[in-house]
Amino acid sequence: ANLRLCGQVMWNTALHAEFIHDHADYGFETAGVKFNWRTIKEKRDAYVRRLNDIYENNVKKARIDIIRGYGKFTADPEPTVEVDGRKYTAPHIVIATGGRPDVPSDSNIPGASLGMTSDGFFDLEELPRRSVVIGAGYIAVEIVGILSTLGSTSSLLIRHDKVG
Repeated sequence: ANLRLCGQVMWNTALHAEFIHDHADYGFETAGVKFNWRTIKEKRDAYVRRLNDIYENNVKKARIDIIRGYGKFTADPEPTVEVDGRKYTAPHIVIATGGRPDVPSDSNIPGASLGMTSDGFFDLEELPRRSVVIGAGYIAVEIVGILSTLGSTSSLLIRHDKVG
């Protein structure tokens, strides 16, 4: 949920930048408008923390336990999952695994360690002057569009064998 929320805030930020860009066409004088990456990052991160707290409080009010850790199903006769050495049994078990990007090694792709994942995009402290986004999925397309709209000279790279 964090990446989705952060992405939505950044998309809205880029949308505002586009509106400002077009203001003169509608008779608005907007000379001197400046964008501050750190301001939106601080406000976005606070917004996401606040929403996460609200969601977690709602889950607790519904008397649902959240168990964080590394888990695995056991061979017990009842549905059981073991998380960090402790067993939990219930008629229904939901495991929300989340996901992590697969980052190639420098031996497979020289220079891969110089890049960052989409998580890194949300950790950026400043808008990069130039950026290259690799990928053809919607996240890559959204990120390159956001970066470009906010003022980063941006390029999108996709593998030739993936072009439709």
